[in-house]
Amino acid sequence: MTTVSRLVLAGVLIVAGWGKIGTPVLSVQSVKAYELLPDSLATVVGYGLPILEIVIGVLLVVGLLTRVVGGISALLMLAFVIGIASVWARGLRIDCGCFGGGGQLKPGVEPDYLVDILRDSGLFVLGVLVARFGPGRLALDTPLGLAPEREEPYDEVDGEEEPREQEDH
Repeated sequence: MTTVSRLVLAGVLIVAGWGKIGTPVLSVQSVKAYELLPDSLATVVGYGLPILEIVIGVLLVVGLLTRVVGGISALLMLAFVIGIASVWARGLRIDCGCFGGGGQLKPGVEPDYLVDILRDSGLFVLGVLVARFGPGRLALDTPLGLAPEREEPYDEVDGEEEPREQEDH
């Protein structure tokens, strides 16, 4: 489950970052449209966010520093949920800019805030799962010794699996 969570989250982050990295001016415009940060900070976030999303996504794909990166991705998704909810509550009509573009919506175009919030909330949960349960399978953390070895819940006795007895400590 954590491997799937890790890879889904990674895929979304890489696609989102890739959609913005080629047009940094639009990324900055998107961040400024939220009207949450001073212009100078919104500019830094607009330029840095696509790079951060891609780096986090790649680290999740390869399973390196997985718990930390899972936690960072969960916090990032929580920030996105809060930002979108804030825009919705203030009555702003913007494109979230989640996968590129962003800024003010054209007349007659309705925002999809609920869909964006639900998507990012689900991705937040995936980030929490990865942070809590670790890298899962096919992760560099395991061969590099950065993830604790998993205990098998069963011992094999005479060709059959039997529950392992719990030791009292």
